[in-house]
Amino acid sequence: QVRLVESGGGLVQPGGSLRLSCAASGSFVSIGVMGWYRQAPGKQRELVATITSGGSTNSADSVKGRFTISRDNAKNMVYLQMNSLKSEDTAVYSCYAVIKISFSYTTNYWGQGTQVTVSS
Repeated sequence: QVRLVESGGGLVQPGGSLRLSCAASGSFVSIGVMGWYRQAPGKQRELVATITSGGSTNSADSVKGRFTISRDNAKNMVYLQMNSLKSEDTAVYSCYAVIKISFSYTTNYWGQGTQVTVSS
């Protein structure tokens, strides 16, 4: 059973910082792309950032220069460092990963999500 578990969400004031972590556990061959999505109340889910196993990253224009995605392949973890947070960053943040379960089967997995609230 493969699981993705996020941690690090919470309440922060505008201009503050938070670091989200996501750990993948279970039985699998390898992990490909990992990333973070977010969904605010009443809005569609939005891609925040992605990172390949080789370290190439991509991020949404709305977070460029403020958020940094990174990963630790040895620990099967992905991180999202969020700086200069704004109220519009308030959302449930979920990590995902493309995981090779066997040599013939690859699928996407999602975490349960962690709430990030930016408010004074």
